[in-house]
Amino acid sequence: MLVRTEKLKKHFTIGRGQTLHAVDGISLTIDENEILGLVGESGSGKSTFGKALIGLHPKTSGEAYYDGERLPDRFSTKDHLHYSKQMQMIFQDPYSSLNPRMTVLDIVGEGPGIQGLQSNSEIRDKVAFWLERVGLNADHMSRYPHEFSGGQRQRIGIARAMIIEPRFVVCDEPISALDVSVQAQVINLLDELKQSMGLTLLFIAHDLSMVRYVSDRMAVMYLGSLAEVGPSNDVFFEPQHPYTQFLVESNPEPDPNLERRHAFKPIIGEITSPVNVQAGCRFADRCPKVMDRCMVETPDLIALSGDRQVACHLFD
Repeated sequence: MLVRTEKLKKHFTIGRGQTLHAVDGISLTIDENEILGLVGESGSGKSTFGKALIGLHPKTSGEAYYDGERLPDRFSTKDHLHYSKQMQMIFQDPYSSLNPRMTVLDIVGEGPGIQGLQSNSEIRDKVAFWLERVGLNADHMSRYPHEFSGGQRQRIGIARAMIIEPRFVVCDEPISALDVSVQAQVINLLDELKQSMGLTLLFIAHDLSMVRYVSDRMAVMYLGSLAEVGPSNDVFFEPQHPYTQFLVESNPEPDPNLERRHAFKPIIGEITSPVNVQAGCRFADRCPKVMDRCMVETPDLIALSGDRQVACHLFD
């Protein structure tokens, strides 16, 4: 395996003795050249997990490993310089993640410049190469981010991450702000780069259908904890955790006629607060199969058959 986390936690202190449990004990593995899809509702902690994994957030507790080497709990400048050659991130918002005062040349070429690997002319040539590779023109390097569409800005973000030629990339909802046709282009681009560069990806998204199509395995996250992990097709077509079942049922049908006949089943109940979380299942207040023990005992992620894992007392 290339990436592994053991009970990784990231909590935020928000004052008055309150602590926000954004990521609460995530244990995951990602094999080399694998795409792991991470799905869940907004606010479930997906992006925070990705940022804590690669050092953009200091870890509260737990451990993360890259290629067998334990990653620091809090990255120093030296750590960022060292690990940025191996790990990169494509951010969710293709506009706010790009400095509006910098040209595309400065944005994409900043990584090689910081690493001190090339002269200015070499950086310019490499930026031109990567702009062409992600579907832009080399003469775009003199422009600013506001001169591009959303899809083009996302391609700039991809070029910025890939120019270092990393082995592991966190894709933080890289298609959520894009039109459907542009989403397909970006997904195809990431797939081509994965095949040609041997990339390992953590693909964070809301769209279960897209994650099933893109990823080899899928992990379902709810309020900072994992609900279910397994091969993408198995999790999508045979969900085990009640929360995963609701997610799959809420996924729209691509056929409009089928979608009209698709009965929508909303999740009833209030979302448990992620502040000062108490023991018990995070989904207990909304689960139709809740039991007494669910309210007081936090379920562990247990192994099922066929490389499946689920955190639910129904299977304990």
